[in-house]
Amino acid sequence: MSDTATTTDLDATLERHRVELTGYCYRMLGSSFEAEDAVQDTLVRAWRSYDKFEGRSSVRSWLYRIATNVCLDMLSAGNKRARPMDLTESTPLAQAALSPRPDHTWLEPMPDARVLPTVEDPAEAAVAKESVRLAFMAALQQLPPKQRAVLILREVLAWKASEVAELLGTSVASVNSALQRARATLSEQRQAGEAAAVSDPLDEEQQKLLERYVAAFEGYDMTELTALLHEDAIMTMPPFDLWLTGPADITGFMTTLGASCANSRLLPVQANGLPGFAHYKPDPDTGGYTAWAVQVLETSEGRITGFHCFLDTKRWFPLFGLPLNLEAEPDQAQ
Repeated sequence: MSDTATTTDLDATLERHRVELTGYCYRMLGSSFEAEDAVQDTLVRAWRSYDKFEGRSSVRSWLYRIATNVCLDMLSAGNKRARPMDLTESTPLAQAALSPRPDHTWLEPMPDARVLPTVEDPAEAAVAKESVRLAFMAALQQLPPKQRAVLILREVLAWKASEVAELLGTSVASVNSALQRARATLSEQRQAGEAAAVSDPLDEEQQKLLERYVAAFEGYDMTELTALLHEDAIMTMPPFDLWLTGPADITGFMTTLGASCANSRLLPVQANGLPGFAHYKPDPDTGGYTAWAVQVLETSEGRITGFHCFLDTKRWFPLFGLPLNLEAEPDQAQ
């Protein structure tokens, strides 16, 4: 490995797998930053031990084996990432209180570009997007770590049972049994709540819904926003464990505790295979806008069913490649 060209070639070979490995580790861990740490650890381990790689499997399979071991080690503490509705009951607006929980509690958002490799097959791309959506990610967190690995490798990445058995150092029968148990758990999770129905790419109706949402939110038009929200719509705001249900409580919150978000700006982002927005609220000190939340929206049948606001902007906005501040628009500065 002293030869510079050889080292460069190895770096390039390993780097080609970064996005798909990040997607795998993210599904395993439920954390954007832990996933990136796990991948970096995986690539460092691979680089250091490459001279021992005997080529009995592909480099890709070898990297997945290392990544799986890294993730299983990280999951040995038993922590499960969650959404607010996985931890508490819905709170009526009249009893709303903003109680934060530690960062390690929460399922975290992730930019699509960091976890979804470019693929030519539309069906494969759709499966990949569905497998990083918040509802599916939350369901994965309910599985024991090895079942989680089996389900992701078999159902999302389409590995053969024999390949998974070799990776995990177990039998095909054991893999099939783990997959069956994992499917049963996910089936129960799906019955407990419908997943977002978002086409890829967004169809015309969904595009119009998002355009109406941006106009309603930026104009703080609660009548229009009410018309866009499903009657069972959910609003969450990690790191707070509060979550609200229904248009009345959601818009009621926005005009009381959330009133400072009036006249905000929204910039589109792609997160978790879903449409989202970077939310900047007015900054009275500068006349511009300051980062406030990454919003991830779930939609179904022409309405917004989930409205998830991740508020730790100093962590999320750099991850999405977004500035923490926006200048005032020209017509406002005059």
